[in-house]
Amino acid sequence: MSAQAPRPQAVANGKTALIVDDDRDCLTVLRSMLENQGFMVRAAQNGRQALEQLQAEPPDIVLLDIMMPEMDGLQTLERIRNDPVTARLPVILLSAKAGDEDMLAGYQYGADYYMTKPCTTRQLQYGITLVLGKGAGSAQAEAAPTPNHT
Repeated sequence: MSAQAPRPQAVANGKTALIVDDDRDCLTVLRSMLENQGFMVRAAQNGRQALEQLQAEPPDIVLLDIMMPEMDGLQTLERIRNDPVTARLPVILLSAKAGDEDMLAGYQYGADYYMTKPCTTRQLQYGITLVLGKGAGSAQAEAAPTPNHT
């Protein structure tokens, strides 16, 4: 067996990611990027499949394409946010749509982060670290003692 450089384990450490995208090439690239960061990866090719998987076993994070047939990413995100089981699930929207209106719509539907495709491994890792670190950072901020200014 040849020695390999250690894989970056940024935030992953055995966490599960669900990629939702109807483009098989995009799924393959994203799967590789996430697995190289230590994620266990599941995939769905449309919003309906994603919602079924989320009910069966919610992942730690969802990467959700917007432009898909049947049920687009915004409709899927709306259902995720309206379901008590998945409402707080971290979701990153990934889309070729790069307009301000598109990004604002993504955030209005409840996205935790919005990235345009194609993205680099570094950009993806940054977005994931930002989103998965949000919860821990917020909890730490709430638990931290308030400075006493006298």
